[in-house]
Amino acid sequence: MPRHVVCLFAVLIAVLFAPEVRAADLKVMISAGFFNVYKELVPAFEASTGHKLVTTRGPSIGDSPEAIPTRLARGEDADVVIMDGVGVDLLDKRELTRSGSRIQLAQSFIGMVVRAGQPKPDISTMDALRKTLLAAKSIAYSDSSSGTYLSTVGFRKLGVADEIAGKTRKVPGPPSGEPVAAVVARGEAEIGFQQVAELMHVPGVDLAGTVPSEIQPPTYYVGALPKNSQHREAAIALLNFLSSADAAAAITKAGLKPLPAH
Repeated sequence: MPRHVVCLFAVLIAVLFAPEVRAADLKVMISAGFFNVYKELVPAFEASTGHKLVTTRGPSIGDSPEAIPTRLARGEDADVVIMDGVGVDLLDKRELTRSGSRIQLAQSFIGMVVRAGQPKPDISTMDALRKTLLAAKSIAYSDSSSGTYLSTVGFRKLGVADEIAGKTRKVPGPPSGEPVAAVVARGEAEIGFQQVAELMHVPGVDLAGTVPSEIQPPTYYVGALPKNSQHREAAIALLNFLSSADAAAAITKAGLKPLPAH
């Protein structure tokens, strides 16, 4: 058994002594960027605690009826939300979260992909990315935080928003949609932008790199408890588990940057 898995079980033993000893059906709403980490680590959490995680997926923000803020606003139940920090900020403003429940889990970066085997354009500087965008025949971006930022802020900072408007496409994400990389892999867009963690595991694309720091907003995946959370202790145990030092290997593998353990 891999060493990090053994360590994870050791960390989880402590959860058995948490104040809430009954096994709970823990309702989790999660966006795509942290999902691969969650998927890898959750079986160990369930096996060690007896809690069962009932998972609902949706974008962190956006106008989709599947977006997590939209789900909570219409009264859907959740014990934990895991999404990017912009989405949690929105929930905080709408008073849909418990005060002080936010825990940062990992840092994320916006990247760009091309179809597998195609030349990787230079996007290492603002000027290089500007030239790449102007030269591209078609551009895809997500309907969640990264795409919203690029389409409303990033492309304007680059001075190309008007020039590329006619060749951009906003891609709805899971559960009913798909990663931006899937659109690029089919050849329906020449280049595509999304969080690296949502791009790097999709077959048929190559990662060209991350966008320059000047238009790379500080992005963190965050866990928090909604106002209607029914299993507070189990929810906190899950977030502590996902932010522990022993989760770092899975976080790195998923294309995210681990943070100092809580």
